Amino acid sequence: MIATALLDLGHGFAVALQPDNLLYCFMGVLIGQIVGVLPGMGAMAAISLLLPLTFSMNPVASILMLSGIFYGSQYGGAICSILLNLPCHPPHAVTCLDGYPLTQQGKGGTALMITMIGSFIGASFGVTEMIFFSPVLTKMALQFGPADIFSIMLLGLLAGSTMAKGSPIKGIAMTCLGLLLGMVGLDIYTGAPRFAFGVTKLFDGVPIVALALGMFGIAEFLKNMNRLTTISTANVKVSFRDMRPTREDIKKSIFPWFRGTIVGSLCSLIPGTGPTIASYVAYAVEKKTSKTPERFGHGAIEGVAAPEAATHSSVQGDFIPTMSLGIPGDAVMALLLGALIIHGIQPGPLLIGEHPDIFWGLIASFWIGNIILVFLNVPLIGLWVRLLSVPYRYLYPSALFFICIGVYSVNSSFFEVGETLVIGVIGYGLLLLDFHPAPILLGFVLGPRVEENFRRAMIISDGSFKTFVDRPISAVFLALCALLIGLQIYFWRRRARKERPFSALPFDAVL
Repeated sequence: MIATALLDLGHGFAVALQPDNLLYCFMGVLIGQIVGVLPGMGAMAAISLLLPLTFSMNPVASILMLSGIFYGSQYGGAICSILLNLPCHPPHAVTCLDGYPLTQQGKGGTALMITMIGSFIGASFGVTEMIFFSPVLTKMALQFGPADIFSIMLLGLLAGSTMAKGSPIKGIAMTCLGLLLGMVGLDIYTGAPRFAFGVTKLFDGVPIVALALGMFGIAEFLKNMNRLTTISTANVKVSFRDMRPTREDIKKSIFPWFRGTIVGSLCSLIPGTGPTIASYVAYAVEKKTSKTPERFGHGAIEGVAAPEAATHSSVQGDFIPTMSLGIPGDAVMALLLGALIIHGIQPGPLLIGEHPDIFWGLIASFWIGNIILVFLNVPLIGLWVRLLSVPYRYLYPSALFFICIGVYSVNSSFFEVGETLVIGVIGYGLLLLDFHPAPILLGFVLGPRVEENFRRAMIISDGSFKTFVDRPISAVFLALCALLIGLQIYFWRRRARKERPFSALPFDAVL
């Protein structure tokens, strides 16, 4: 098995090192680094913006570039968290707790180097995990029937919605909205139009480009259009000499690197957790295992090493269920899944056998891209920080212009540009009401496959719902769905009990 994996990996390096693929991998991690530094942009917005450009590209080159944006943005986010106490993206919020105090102590450069080493260790473990876990999952998945696939996808949808940012109920509501949007168009079995309201241009469904760019491009632009202030970076200077960690720093970071890596890799195997939850869990584990937990929050190097290793291990590991089962762990993975489907490639158990160049080329590009990121980070940290001084009044209108151009270039359709604008306005309204848009994309991408497998299972079972319980695999995943819902209800009731004594005070007592 190991020999076969090494041979396949050698084929992957041959694919990834082709000049055009290498160039697109470099472009992806460079763009990811830039958007990781800029608050509000993020990997989701960048991938959505560049998705139309990949339609004319080779599928391998396009997925290498889009994936590079995803894991490259994680490196950029750590820079702002440590040097400026500015968590540009959720996974790096916990890094601020000890990263910025280290900067105030004059050890910001050391924290950055510890972060980069931990990120590379975590990413490398995540890639290794993908090499050995994905083929095993693929062999298992080939034994799954429609009922089993439906139950697994249902767990992915529930986990992605209930573990997303904000209220679980709102997350489920947004997932259901995504499922409804995925049903727009012609019925997969009868060919009858659904939810098109007589508009023939909707018979082909809502384009994923319009949905992604509307929700994560225009909505973010509207949300940030009143942000006129810029961030002062005058006092942030980091030289290469400042980045050299001491032997004591390395000694303190070794075990946190590996504990964080294990936490991130385990979280990546659970749909819906993602790098944000992995980083917080890693920080909590590190604080619990420390002999001096009082140092955390005041500049403990372990509080930087563990979360960043967990973040990158989780990001790379998220590709395991996405590629081997066709089940995205979060919204970014759902968008990458959509990119493959647009190119006529169906992610799932047959991907490794039918498209080994994509699967193994992607794995090889992870190592290449992470090495490029390490070398990009060290000399260009000053440049990345200065990007924060770009005024928002230039940044977001430029992005809005490219969004419109990108949508129009897909099918030369002004109708789709209008769709994107309408979706963007709706997305902005949902943001104002504290509905996070990420679960929409998860429901939209998985919706058609969930429906297809559900209807196929019902046809095979002659309309009996017992088929979902009779099959052991399906029954296990349905039980996990019930457990997840039960845990959410339990935590909600526990929070309600804690808040009740304050809310139940008599009116006179409050006065």
